[in-house]
Amino acid sequence: MLFRARLGTFLTFALAGLLCGVWVSRMPALADKFGVSKSEVGVVLLVWGLAAIVAMQGLRGVMARLGSRTVLRWSLPLAAVAFGSVALAPSFGTLLVAVAAFGMAFGVVDIAMNAQGSVVEHAYRRPVLNGMHAGWCVGAMSGGLVGVATAAAGLGHTATVLVAAAAVLPVGLLLGRTYLPDPVAPAASAGGGRAKLPAVVYLIGVLGFIAFMAEGTIADWSGMLLADELGSGEALAALGYPVFELAMLLGRLAGDHVRVRLGTRALLVSSGVGTAVGMAIVVTAPSAWVALGGFFVTGVMVCTIVPTTMSLAGTAAPGRPAAAVAQVGAMGYGGLLLGPVVVGFLADATSLRVGVGIVIVLSLLIALSTRFLPLDAGHDVAARVIGDEGDAVRLNPEAEPVAA
Repeated sequence: MLFRARLGTFLTFALAGLLCGVWVSRMPALADKFGVSKSEVGVVLLVWGLAAIVAMQGLRGVMARLGSRTVLRWSLPLAAVAFGSVALAPSFGTLLVAVAAFGMAFGVVDIAMNAQGSVVEHAYRRPVLNGMHAGWCVGAMSGGLVGVATAAAGLGHTATVLVAAAAVLPVGLLLGRTYLPDPVAPAASAGGGRAKLPAVVYLIGVLGFIAFMAEGTIADWSGMLLADELGSGEALAALGYPVFELAMLLGRLAGDHVRVRLGTRALLVSSGVGTAVGMAIVVTAPSAWVALGGFFVTGVMVCTIVPTTMSLAGTAAPGRPAAAVAQVGAMGYGGLLLGPVVVGFLADATSLRVGVGIVIVLSLLIALSTRFLPLDAGHDVAARVIGDEGDAVRLNPEAEPVAA
């Protein structure tokens, strides 16, 4: 049963990544379909992101009352349906409405699958969330390849999105049977969906905000850095993000094992410092190939930060893991939206190298901020179970793990 739940959650992450990969990779086709400018495409992306954040914040109480299993069972199929509605929008105005619906559904899926991952992690009594986030990387890369293949085959935006939505919908419905029930909340916090969360949740959210901001910066600006600053061709410039995602996948596959061996605090510190080193290579690179190596190093190092913050959020509020994950997820998405905008302003004022270099500062902030997390390093060692003696439960000694 545990293996089935773990596999089901992994596949849920993969399906969400697939939808996102298709969405991003066929954005040029969307622009051509509606004849919109780059700024209007920016509006589409902004609407999608803001809708996701609104849903994450607004449905925090619903998540706390219903639990991640119930919410995920209906939100993943709904996200597939909403994605299909994007393909069928007849005008730019209706497109924005469809995109908002897709963004809201996708935002709910994001927090619900992370909360479910936390439930599975507690049942396993050891870190597994990095491995589940590896599923996202697999899905995102697959979605990107679907976008490339459908474009090469001459399929337009409408057909591509409908095919992806039709493929995800039935699988999403089937996966609903694999999810585990959430732990029963203590009586004192059973109705705490809107109650004030512990301060540590917001500290974890700040780390998530910074990590998402760094990832968003690389995703949106890597290609332009390679092309404009380092003079690479379009094909080579397009390799920046796939190389980064591949490194993220490899790093996340090993991330849970590394966390057990090093401990959470050491993992976050080394990830922050390593990300800074990787981006220092990128911004000082004399050639595009050296920068690609820097993006690979950055992906390997930054990849564990977001899953680890989600894991910690799941134990930071006794009886309210879903609400805590929703709060951290919403703060993270805020960084995902803000990062590329800040880089754009800095690039206009200075250069794109300087703008992207903000990731170095953000990464060092992550390394420094971990000292404020109430982790008990004496209990955070290899082979210690996360549900009994691991570092995450030290955030809330009263939290009870789900029985395996």
